[in-house]
Amino acid sequence: METGTTNQHNLEGRSSTPALHDEIVAETEWVVFRRSPIHGIGGFAKKDIPAGTRILEYVGEKITKEESARRCQANNVYIFCLNDRYDIDGNVPWNPARFLNHSCRPNCETELDEDEERIWILALRDIRAGEELTFNYGYDLSEYKDYPCNCGAPDCVGYIVAEEFFEHVRRQRELERIAAEGGSSTPAQPRGQNPPATSAAQSPR
Repeated sequence: METGTTNQHNLEGRSSTPALHDEIVAETEWVVFRRSPIHGIGGFAKKDIPAGTRILEYVGEKITKEESARRCQANNVYIFCLNDRYDIDGNVPWNPARFLNHSCRPNCETELDEDEERIWILALRDIRAGEELTFNYGYDLSEYKDYPCNCGAPDCVGYIVAEEFFEHVRRQRELERIAAEGGSSTPAQPRGQNPPATSAAQSPR
């Protein structure tokens, strides 16, 4: 398994400024960050990346669960669960991984190294140079309609949710379509599909 090292530009003051055209706002060994067709700034492969590569680390401020809950209530969506006592708040200038976008068909995933207490962005498959790097943010169903998805995947469900909730969202969209058309047909609702409660720590955005 290969590991990406970070040699990034200074990101101070750039977190809220969108890139113009192909302006590069940050770089690492494997990734260049610039304007994305999905949303804002995104990360793109600088070169071919083999499956299983640790592309870059998701870094940030180490905070207690209590502080994490407070920041989540304040709509901070860059927080990852680290262990039973601490979380990582990735909303910091030195964390370019926070720019990576969500996709319903991602080419990356997050990996927690429990021994070293580090979070990595891992390549799910071989990634060609120039591809945008994405992962599933893993959102639950709490207020999911506030987070529309623009990933462009052929099977995009339209909202940023974890894969386990895709079918629930598709059923809800079908119900809404039928209601809008004035129909009375109601798709069957399988048992055990009630939305779960919101977790304390969220994945980014």
